[in-house]
Amino acid sequence: MGACVCRMNPDNETMSVSSASVSRQPSAGIALGGAARKNRPLCHETIRWRSDVPLTEGQLRSKRDEFWDTAPAFDGRKEIWDALRAATNAAEALDWSMAQAILDGANVSVPNGYLTECYDELGTQYKVPIYCLSYPINIVKEENGRDSPAEYSEPVDGGTEICLKLRISSTMTDVKLPVYSKDTVGQCKKKLQAIEGVDACCQRWFYSGKLLGDKVPIDECSIQPGYVVQVIVNIEHYNHDNSTSTIQMALSS
Repeated sequence: MGACVCRMNPDNETMSVSSASVSRQPSAGIALGGAARKNRPLCHETIRWRSDVPLTEGQLRSKRDEFWDTAPAFDGRKEIWDALRAATNAAEALDWSMAQAILDGANVSVPNGYLTECYDELGTQYKVPIYCLSYPINIVKEENGRDSPAEYSEPVDGGTEICLKLRISSTMTDVKLPVYSKDTVGQCKKKLQAIEGVDACCQRWFYSGKLLGDKVPIDECSIQPGYVVQVIVNIEHYNHDNSTSTIQMALSS
């Protein structure tokens, strides 16, 4: 029977991890800095947590960028931090095999199975904050009027028309989305919202384990024809918005 563990992380955010669906291999001892430390396979599970201060998606991205830009200056090796960032992006895109391969290639161990606490082969500890690993369940939806014109406005030169193959995590279905090469990822999210009803602010796009920023044009994402772009939907936020809309419709009828 699975258990649910709740604890406060160093950034004072509440996190909960259910072990019901996690199957781990026996831990192995790895020599680190002259001592044996257990290593576990990376858990194939997204950590759920609640931010003490509600954040918008833009604020969360800025917070993540600030951490990854400054972390190597304090402790540890830059190449390990780079590997952890790549593994984190792959894990958030649900590409667990890629994330595990990155950790193994960098000789990084995760004693508790999560990227919140990692060690290199010399025994140096690396801590990745929870906000870098997943979205909070109470993320704030940005108002439509606050969308950046540079992010969502139509380009003067749309470029060539292409068809993206998207895999939506909430339904595990593939969708073909016609866009233009000069469209930004943010504009493409709006187009997907128009045909699938998935709010743009609830979408995160990943390709080859890399998070695609909203302001990046499609032709700069190096997406190969026929390859799949993973669209990770913040289900809690999406369901909450749908429930709210249903209630409002019922009250107005």
